[in-house]
Amino acid sequence: MLVLSRKKNESIVINDDITIVVVEIRGDKVRLGIEAPKEVPVHRNEVYEAIRRNQQAAAEQSCEPDPSSTPE
Repeated sequence: MLVLSRKKNESIVINDDITIVVVEIRGDKVRLGIEAPKEVPVHRNEVYEAIRRNQQAAAEQSCEPDPSSTPE
């Protein structure tokens, strides 16, 4: 993991097209602004994990045989 120190209004650039800017520092909270192309999804970790769980559940459900389609 790369660890960087930044002050308010300083930024980090990733792969020429993603910029992360420290917008505000208040107590123990840091507000970040993220500029990325529209096709690059950007989520908080807890939202990302929920999306992954939902996708996994949907994939597992589609792998289960449909009881109404089993031959008699």
